[in-house]
Amino acid sequence: MIIEPKVKGFICTTAHPLGCAENVSRQIQYVKEHSKIAGPKNVLVIGCSTGYGLSSRITAAFGCQASTLGIMFEKPATEKRTATPGWYNTAALESMASAEGLYARTINNDAFAPNVKQEAIDIIRKDLGQVDMVIYSIAAPRRTAPDGVTYHSTLKTTSESYTNKSWNLVDDTIYQVTINPASEEEVLATQKVMGGEDWKDWITALSSAGVLAPGALTIAYSYIGPEVTHPIYFNGTIGMAKRHLHKTAEEITKEFQETGIQAYVSVNKALVTQASSAIPIVPLYIALLYKVMKAKGLHEGCIEQMQRMFQEKIFGNDGIILDNNRLIRMDDYEMSLDVQEEVKRNWDIVCSDNLKELGDTTGYWDDFYNMFGFYLENIDYSQDVPMM
Repeated sequence: MIIEPKVKGFICTTAHPLGCAENVSRQIQYVKEHSKIAGPKNVLVIGCSTGYGLSSRITAAFGCQASTLGIMFEKPATEKRTATPGWYNTAALESMASAEGLYARTINNDAFAPNVKQEAIDIIRKDLGQVDMVIYSIAAPRRTAPDGVTYHSTLKTTSESYTNKSWNLVDDTIYQVTINPASEEEVLATQKVMGGEDWKDWITALSSAGVLAPGALTIAYSYIGPEVTHPIYFNGTIGMAKRHLHKTAEEITKEFQETGIQAYVSVNKALVTQASSAIPIVPLYIALLYKVMKAKGLHEGCIEQMQRMFQEKIFGNDGIILDNNRLIRMDDYEMSLDVQEEVKRNWDIVCSDNLKELGDTTGYWDDFYNMFGFYLENIDYSQDVPMM
């Protein structure tokens, strides 16, 4: 069938298999254009199919020549609808890895479930022996904990209502949005979903089973951002969960010190992802940020961030580079003073009339559609393709 993008709010309900494969191919090519990385040999990527997780897996496989096992939760195609982009991304990655003799296997199931952890352990034991790196990159709306309770995450403030500018993605207007505070139960539930509890459960399960190599490295992903997004992000329900994630890194390192396992959190740059598109205020900030960073030659997408993290921040000659809070700062370009000062100036004056002048709205939408495999060069979208 001929597959076209169908957008509802902040999500695209279709994905293009050839476009997704092209997206993966471009990321692989980018990694290959850089020198080989003296990194891990066997890598588990929990949340491997889109965004930073996908780019991490690509960098590990094609930059480090590592064997990779991925965990994803994606939907295959049916007669009436396409597969999710993560499904197509992973099919393409596995095919391209196999063509180069690289091991790449994927479990498609709920990463929060204990039986999935056991399935991963069994595969690692049989195929790899042990993994020496674990990437944790999950952004989920809900989680069923081991005790059977299902928790739902929320996008709210934690103290008082917050009102600021936001970008209406439907009609390209700037309007005022108010985000209301969460209850204590909602704060806790968001922490249960997006905090470090499941990350630690994974490391505990892998270590107890003997499939986590001594001295293994594990990294989870986070975001801090500028002051304008702090009420909804850094100081909001998501931010509280991320702080729990940061604390968990210290707990893992301390509790597994006898085996030398090191856990860190990488604070990454703001990018267009399925998760960030859903957060009020953030899309406008991203559009303004893109405009400034591209003008300064500092813009990076997921693959540029992950390739630089692997090669310079983790496996470089200087070892792991951390800030005073024991965080890997991949948002260093974004949070540089000159970038933030210019973004702040533009934020103060942006309105519906000058949005396209001050913000990179085209770049935002390009990234959005590219996530789902659309509007990529070299793809003939008029051709009839199987949904697979």
